[in-house]
Amino acid sequence: MEQKNYWNDVAETKTFTTPFQSKEFERYVSKKAIIVDVGCGYGRTLNELSALGYENLTGFDFSKEMIKRGNATFPQLNLHTMVEGHIPAADNSVDAVILFAVLTCISSNDDQEQLIRNIRRVLKKDGVIYVNDFLLNEDSRNLERYEKYCEKHGVYGVFELPEGAVLRHHSEEWIKTLLSDFEELEYEHLTFTTMNGNKSNGFYYIGRKAL
Repeated sequence: MEQKNYWNDVAETKTFTTPFQSKEFERYVSKKAIIVDVGCGYGRTLNELSALGYENLTGFDFSKEMIKRGNATFPQLNLHTMVEGHIPAADNSVDAVILFAVLTCISSNDDQEQLIRNIRRVLKKDGVIYVNDFLLNEDSRNLERYEKYCEKHGVYGVFELPEGAVLRHHSEEWIKTLLSDFEELEYEHLTFTTMNGNKSNGFYYIGRKAL
């Protein structure tokens, strides 16, 4: 509940800047594909896909204020509030799922694994998952907060921001384990600018649902 309150409170003020790898996405996902953006925020990524000619786009986010902002800013998009951890789509009904800076908002391994299982459930055979997220950093500011909050949250890489958000940076080993039930198509280590203007290690990943 605290996390939901945080994102509702900052929905009108936060601007997400992490780049979407659209050229790579287009290599694997057709313009007619049924695409779901899980944790879509205010719809920034779906708006970019709409401008590229993608038509069957749906976004879900557990923050009603993010969805409210998205519907006002991008009224052509199909954005809805979701129950945390549940994707309201039928089994084997979606061609591609986008998970853009969502894992960073989920501190526990169990909850991340539950979400990935849910994504596999809704994806069609050979469906594609696209993931952008943050990796562990080695600068003193990050190392200090990883150590500070490790015991409290039980996972190294989880930390709290002064304004109340609980976020997570990930080891590459964990990301590979989390996504091991998918066939890896693309994986690249990148450097991102965070929503608060700091630099962070990150990655993008494209995988295909493996049977």
